[in-house]
Amino acid sequence: MKTRSWILIFAVLLAVCSVLTAILFARRPSGTVANIYRDGVCVYSVDLSAVEEPFEFTLTDERGSNTVRVERGRIRVTDADCPDRVCVSAGWVGENGSAPVVCLPHRLVIRVEKSAKADGGIDAVAR
Repeated sequence: MKTRSWILIFAVLLAVCSVLTAILFARRPSGTVANIYRDGVCVYSVDLSAVEEPFEFTLTDERGSNTVRVERGRIRVTDADCPDRVCVSAGWVGENGSAPVVCLPHRLVIRVEKSAKADGGIDAVAR
């Protein structure tokens, strides 16, 4: 009888641990967010880890236009009408901590940053 009791206790503990593990992994925070700034103001923000299907959009103002392509975990400028097209040659940036994409003639910056949810919601420097 005691052996059956111990088996039942371990089975219940295993079931509880399995349920808790499933809940924790289901509530994992998103990883990275691509913020697109124009003149220092964030005009567009996309969670790169939540992208299901790749998509493109164009940002246009009086200085010109940039076409941005977004895929799961990465982002890039695919076309621009600026003279040097440095932003296009920068290529893909993503979760690996790449340098930001910058288009100086259009004053556009794409910066991939860790989301506030991914680091526990703390967004200040602690000393």
